[in-house]
Amino acid sequence: MKLKVLISKLSTSATAGEAVRFVLVGVGATALHYAIYWLLLPLLGMTLSFTIGYGVSFLMNFLLSARFTFRAKATTLRGVGFAASHLVNYLLQVGTLHAFTALGVPARWAPLPVYAVCIPVNFLLVRFVFTKIKEKV
Repeated sequence: MKLKVLISKLSTSATAGEAVRFVLVGVGATALHYAIYWLLLPLLGMTLSFTIGYGVSFLMNFLLSARFTFRAKATTLRGVGFAASHLVNYLLQVGTLHAFTALGVPARWAPLPVYAVCIPVNFLLVRFVFTKIKEKV
């Protein structure tokens, strides 16, 4: 998609509202994820701590994304789509987490640039799930 078209879409009020609500939910989910990661890191290591934090924040994120961000019903089909989008996002995050630590970013701080890279990708994936997937009746 061309940048001009993307900017035009983001400037519409519905999409802008979704983006603002996505940020609010995302900040909460990210804070929960990072807090769990930070607490578990000394006990379980980088990848397992990151994974547990991701899983817990995933559940909160799905419910709030459905009801608050996209004002859609939290259906089974959307849950599967949300899980699939988050599987892609999780793999991207773990990969970039290891890349940043390999570049010398300390493990305690590496999730911060990971979020900066991965959250915009996640918004596009999750938005697709809640705006394009309809539950078949």
